[in-house]
Amino acid sequence: MSQADLRSAQNSAHDIGAARRIVTRLFEEAGLESPSLDARLLIGHALSLDHTALAIASDRALTQGERDTIAEFVARRLKGEPVARIVGEKEFWGLPFKLSPAALVPRPDTETLVEAALAAVDAGKRRDDRLMIADLGVGSGAILLALLHELPNAFGIGTDRSSEAIATARSNAAALGLSSRAAFAMMDFGAGLGGGFDIVVSNPPYIASADIASLSRDVREHDPRLALDGGADGLNAYRAIARQAPDLLRGDGAMIVEIGLGQAGDIRTIFETSGALEITASRDDLAGIARALTFRRRP
Repeated sequence: MSQADLRSAQNSAHDIGAARRIVTRLFEEAGLESPSLDARLLIGHALSLDHTALAIASDRALTQGERDTIAEFVARRLKGEPVARIVGEKEFWGLPFKLSPAALVPRPDTETLVEAALAAVDAGKRRDDRLMIADLGVGSGAILLALLHELPNAFGIGTDRSSEAIATARSNAAALGLSSRAAFAMMDFGAGLGGGFDIVVSNPPYIASADIASLSRDVREHDPRLALDGGADGLNAYRAIARQAPDLLRGDGAMIVEIGLGQAGDIRTIFETSGALEITASRDDLAGIARALTFRRRP
């Protein structure tokens, strides 16, 4: 659909309800996975209205400026830009996270990593203990800040190779009222971080370099390659983290990593051949795919 056709369609939408119907139809015709949801989120963002307000105001007339803004957002979505990138925010673990081009869009599957980390805490400690947490490759801060939200006396540090990602995570910590318990440092995973951590988490790059081109358009074109590319076999980051892990963890600490489809065996081997760690748990995501592995020191 041309830009002119898109604007013509939008100009026929005189009120909010009509705009939602038209945009939903356009997204359906484009084969998007969630046309109605995408339409609601983009129109709500264009008008600064939440879900309830949008429904109540269904008959409200749109100004030309509002129609133009909606048309711009729709055009971007039809070109493959994710809704979260357009609105600049994504919910994760029930919390809002601002995004930047330097950080991945937090995905529901990654909540499995948070669940696994909390299970590791529950296995030997109390959630109100004064825990030390490290997040290697912190990105937007979603994983670390979700854990700090659940662990009221914990302190966390997030590392990243991107200064822009660090700035994004720091901003999200402030917005969530967690700045006093969160610190951030620019480094390569845990190199030079020191030890004494009760929980170390990481969602590192795990896509093989040759597979980047086959990723969905919204990921391939809009997520940072630095956060996706795991090297020739997708496992380079795990090798680095496995070397660092023994120096990071306290005696009874746990290392929890997110993994990709079919990688569990190889990643278990990488960590266990380091000599210091052994696998203690594997957690599946909602699709039944192994998504998070937990390692602890050998007895």
